[in-house]
Amino acid sequence: MSNKTALLLFLGMTLVTYIPRMLPVLLLGRFQLGRRTEKFLRLIPYTAMSALVFPGVFSVDPARPWIGLAGVLVSALLSLKKCPAVLCVLAGVATVFWLLLI
Repeated sequence: MSNKTALLLFLGMTLVTYIPRMLPVLLLGRFQLGRRTEKFLRLIPYTAMSALVFPGVFSVDPARPWIGLAGVLVSALLSLKKCPAVLCVLAGVATVFWLLLI
Protein backbone atom coordinates (compact mmCIF):
# COMPACT_ATOMS: atom_id res chain seq x y z
CA MET A 1 0.00 0.00 0.00
CA SER A 2 1.42 3.35 -0.97
CA ASN A 3 1.66 6.33 1.36
CA LYS A 4 -0.99 8.20 -0.63
CA THR A 5 -3.43 5.29 -0.37
CA ALA A 6 -2.79 4.95 3.37
CA LEU A 7 -3.33 8.69 3.88
CA LEU A 8 -6.59 8.63 1.92
CA LEU A 9 -7.74 5.60 3.90
CA PHE A 10 -6.87 7.34 7.17
CA LEU A 11 -8.72 10.52 6.16
CA GLY A 12 -11.76 8.52 5.04
CA MET A 13 -11.91 6.64 8.34
CA THR A 14 -11.55 9.93 10.20
CA LEU A 15 -14.51 11.45 8.38
CA VAL A 16 -16.65 8.35 8.83
CA THR A 17 -16.17 8.44 12.59
CA TYR A 18 -16.19 12.22 13.03
CA ILE A 19 -19.36 13.08 11.10
CA PRO A 20 -21.76 10.87 13.13
CA ARG A 21 -20.29 12.28 16.35
CA MET A 22 -20.49 15.90 15.26
CA LEU A 23 -23.97 15.90 13.69
CA PRO A 24 -25.86 15.37 16.96
CA VAL A 25 -23.89 18.18 18.59
CA LEU A 26 -24.76 20.55 15.77
CA LEU A 27 -28.40 19.49 15.43
CA LEU A 28 -29.36 18.95 19.08
CA GLY A 29 -27.98 22.33 20.08
CA ARG A 30 -30.94 23.93 18.31
CA PHE A 31 -33.62 21.90 20.08
CA GLN A 32 -34.78 21.85 23.67
CA LEU A 33 -35.04 18.24 24.86
CA GLY A 34 -37.36 17.08 27.60
CA ARG A 35 -36.09 16.16 31.06
CA ARG A 36 -36.73 12.46 30.52
CA THR A 37 -34.93 12.45 27.18
CA GLU A 38 -31.91 14.22 28.65
CA LYS A 39 -31.79 11.76 31.54
CA PHE A 40 -32.03 8.86 29.08
CA LEU A 41 -29.14 10.24 27.03
CA ARG A 42 -27.01 10.76 30.15
CA LEU A 43 -27.48 7.10 31.15
CA ILE A 44 -26.39 5.61 27.81
CA PRO A 45 -22.62 5.50 28.64
CA TYR A 46 -23.29 3.58 31.87
CA THR A 47 -25.57 1.16 30.06
CA ALA A 48 -23.01 0.56 27.32
CA MET A 49 -20.25 0.01 29.88
CA SER A 50 -22.41 -2.49 31.74
CA ALA A 51 -23.23 -4.37 28.56
CA LEU A 52 -19.54 -4.62 27.69
CA VAL A 53 -18.34 -5.62 31.16
CA PHE A 54 -21.08 -8.00 32.30
CA PRO A 55 -20.23 -10.98 30.03
CA GLY A 56 -16.69 -10.94 31.42
CA VAL A 57 -18.03 -11.36 34.95
CA PHE A 58 -18.71 -15.04 34.35
CA SER A 59 -15.42 -15.75 32.61
CA VAL A 60 -13.01 -14.40 35.25
CA ASP A 61 -12.29 -17.89 36.59
CA PRO A 62 -14.47 -20.70 35.21
CA ALA A 63 -13.66 -22.85 38.24
CA ARG A 64 -14.77 -20.11 40.64
CA PRO A 65 -17.52 -18.03 39.00
CA TRP A 66 -18.42 -16.43 42.34
CA ILE A 67 -15.30 -14.24 42.10
CA GLY A 68 -16.75 -12.21 39.24
CA LEU A 69 -20.06 -11.93 41.06
CA ALA A 70 -18.24 -10.64 44.17
CA GLY A 71 -16.66 -7.89 42.06
CA VAL A 72 -20.07 -6.94 40.68
CA LEU A 73 -21.53 -6.90 44.19
CA VAL A 74 -18.81 -4.54 45.47
CA SER A 75 -19.30 -2.25 42.48
CA ALA A 76 -23.08 -2.30 42.87
CA LEU A 77 -22.93 -1.49 46.57
CA LEU A 78 -20.60 1.44 45.96
CA SER A 79 -22.78 2.75 43.16
CA LEU A 80 -25.83 2.58 45.44
CA LYS A 81 -23.88 4.77 47.88
CA LYS A 82 -23.48 7.29 45.01
CA CYS A 83 -19.71 6.82 44.66
CA PRO A 84 -18.10 8.01 41.41
CA ALA A 85 -18.23 5.50 38.56
CA VAL A 86 -14.44 5.25 38.38
CA LEU A 87 -14.24 4.31 42.05
CA CYS A 88 -16.94 1.65 41.60
CA VAL A 89 -15.09 0.07 38.67
CA LEU A 90 -11.69 0.19 40.37
CA ALA A 91 -13.06 -1.32 43.57
CA GLY A 92 -14.68 -4.14 41.60
CA VAL A 93 -11.44 -4.84 39.75
CA ALA A 94 -9.44 -4.74 42.98
CA THR A 95 -11.89 -7.17 44.62
CA VAL A 96 -11.59 -9.64 41.76
CA PHE A 97 -7.81 -9.32 41.71
CA TRP A 98 -7.59 -9.89 45.47
CA LEU A 99 -9.89 -12.94 45.32
CA LEU A 100 -7.87 -14.43 42.47
CA LEU A 101 -4.72 -14.20 44.57
CA ILE A 102 -6.26 -16.14 47.46
